[in-house]
Amino acid sequence: MVLKRRIIQLVIFLALTVLTQIGGVIYLLALLVCSAFSLRRWYARLLVFAVFYAAGTVSSNFVAPSFGRVPLPCFSGETDTLTVRSGLFCLLNRNYVTPSMRDLAMALADAMNRKFPGTTTVVLDGNFPFVNGFPLLPHISHSDGRKLDIAFYYQDADGNYIDQATRSPLGYFAFEQPTKGDEQPCAGRDDILTTRWELEWLQPAFGDYELEEKRTAFAIQWLSGTGVERFNLEKIFIEPHLRDRLHVKGHAIRFQGCRAARHDDHIHIQVR
Repeated sequence: MVLKRRIIQLVIFLALTVLTQIGGVIYLLALLVCSAFSLRRWYARLLVFAVFYAAGTVSSNFVAPSFGRVPLPCFSGETDTLTVRSGLFCLLNRNYVTPSMRDLAMALADAMNRKFPGTTTVVLDGNFPFVNGFPLLPHISHSDGRKLDIAFYYQDADGNYIDQATRSPLGYFAFEQPTKGDEQPCAGRDDILTTRWELEWLQPAFGDYELEEKRTAFAIQWLSGTGVERFNLEKIFIEPHLRDRLHVKGHAIRFQGCRAARHDDHIHIQVR
C-alpha cells in the first residue's frame, strides 16, 4: 500500500509539474503540511493544496520579473485592448513572457484598436514564469518567454466582427483549411515524430465563426513591419496558404516546418 501510494504521489507530482511548472513543488509542500497536522481526509488535503497553489500562482506574478518574465493580463476591462483567451491559461501559469514581448503584444493591441475601434486582441500560450528551457507542452519552442501565440480575429456568418471570440474554447486546433491549389508543403508526409496533428475528427465540434480577414491581415502586416522595426520581432509563423490568402508579406513571415504544429489556427510570434 505504501509503495502504491508513493507511485500515485509521484505521478501527481510529475503531472502537476508538466502542466503548471510550480504545481509539483506546491503539491509536495501541501503533503508535508498535511502530514505535520495529521490531515487525512481527501477534501482537507485538496483544500490545503488549493490554498497553497493559489498563493503560489499569485506570488509568481511578483517573483517572475526576477527571472526575466512578466504576466500578460488575464482579464480585460472595458478600456483594455489585450487579454488572455481564458483564465485557464493563467491558472496553469502559461501567460508569462519577456518584457519586450509584453510591450510588443500591447502595442499590437493598441494599433488594432486604433485601426478597428472596439477590437480586443486575444493571446494564447506564452510561457511558464520561471527557468529558461522548461518545456511548455505540447509546444516545441515555448521555453524562454520570447514566444507568444495570438488568436485569429473572427466574424459571424453575416460578416460582423465578434470581439474576443475564437472558434475553439482555447483558441487552438480550429484550423482554416487550405483549398485545392493552395500551397501545402506538408501534403503527403506521414512523419512519426510530429506535433502537426490534423484532428479531422474534432473540427465539426467548433463554432461556425469565420476568419475576419481584414483584422487578421492587418495584425500580421503590422507585426512584420512595426513589430520588426520597433520591437525586435524575429519570426511570425503562419501556414503558407494563409499567407497567400491574406496577402501579407515580410521577411519575418515564415513556415514553421512539418514537424511543428499547424499554424492556421493561430499566429505564433517570436522576439529576439
